[in-house]
Amino acid sequence: MKNCALVLGGYINGLSIIRELYDNKVKDIWLFDTKKSIATKSNKISDYKIIGSSSSSLLENIKILKNENEYDRIVIYPTGDNHLEQLLEIFEEINRFCFVPFNEANLVRSLNKYYQYQVCKELSIPFPQTLEIKSKTDVDELNQLKFPILIKPSTRNDIGTDVFRSVFISGPSELSEAREKIVTHLSQGVEFIASEYIPGDDSNIYAYTAYRSKKGVILNEWVGKKLTQYPNLFGVFSSAANSAPNIVATQGRLLLDKMNIHGIAEPEFKYDSRDETFKLTEINLRSMMWHRLGTLSGVNLQLTQWNDALGYKNVQYIQNLTDRIHFIYFKHEILNLISRKHYWSNFTYNLFGGKINCFAVFMLSDLKPFLFDFIATIKSIISRCLAKLNGN
Repeated sequence: MKNCALVLGGYINGLSIIRELYDNKVKDIWLFDTKKSIATKSNKISDYKIIGSSSSSLLENIKILKNENEYDRIVIYPTGDNHLEQLLEIFEEINRFCFVPFNEANLVRSLNKYYQYQVCKELSIPFPQTLEIKSKTDVDELNQLKFPILIKPSTRNDIGTDVFRSVFISGPSELSEAREKIVTHLSQGVEFIASEYIPGDDSNIYAYTAYRSKKGVILNEWVGKKLTQYPNLFGVFSSAANSAPNIVATQGRLLLDKMNIHGIAEPEFKYDSRDETFKLTEINLRSMMWHRLGTLSGVNLQLTQWNDALGYKNVQYIQNLTDRIHFIYFKHEILNLISRKHYWSNFTYNLFGGKINCFAVFMLSDLKPFLFDFIATIKSIISRCLAKLNGN
């Protein structure tokens, strides 16, 4: 049989998936993206295609990929929530010849953060005090929560729309200022979830990442923690390490099993020093930006999906938790160094504090993605410096 891996999205997530599969002898690896990205520069892909942002464009190009190359099976690797939603829309048309890594019966519900917190309640897993916002009346009830609070869309709506990913509200006056924006988005069909803000910096964020088969078996797993994020507090991965207490894995397994999640998923927790618990912040149903940390510490989840999709035998990996491994996105570290006060100690620790220190993009055998990202980094630095000079 002739099979291929199809990666959707060419950012850090996609590049890391490509490199793991290539290093494990997967020969045919294709990339679809809506624009040129770092992974389109990789020498480890068979080819890439720039496609439209709609589900119909994705469907059309998947069919072309299959027919032109005579593939029997296409194993799909989504890297964004928009990919999950599009794949669900076209699921019935591609399911016969594609492996789609989610549970189509409950995907929409599983993406909803309020539902995720309901499951936490059933399992006695800690989660932040929470309020669902579906109407103007719900906005008026936000004062019931203890400030500060964090407001996010119930599902990811920030791709292709102008809705915010999250907004931090420190008190009633800020809530009053944000109210009009929230109400406007509600009228556009966006729903929100408001939750208490768990104190502590970004080094208190931990993750359990696993691949759970369609038969309901967790085939492989790893744990890790973020060292820093970009931007500070409410950003995305900047650096991470392979360490986490056992409770993170225990809670993660319970959630994946209870929700009957299929594919790669990442429950993320934040440690709350007030009651010494690890509270769920969200469950991501795809590979996140820092998933290569698992590969570096000995757990190949992307290969696990490939083998499971094609009926090959899977190896059960044991994660290396002995040697401290740091996984670093240098672009974000540089931007943190510029934008955050007193960041130098974090910067040097993240880059040199592990026994093994690995960069997210730089790889001598695959150098073009780094050069592409380096140019983007320089442009971003110049833009920020000019903004500072102009007083912005």
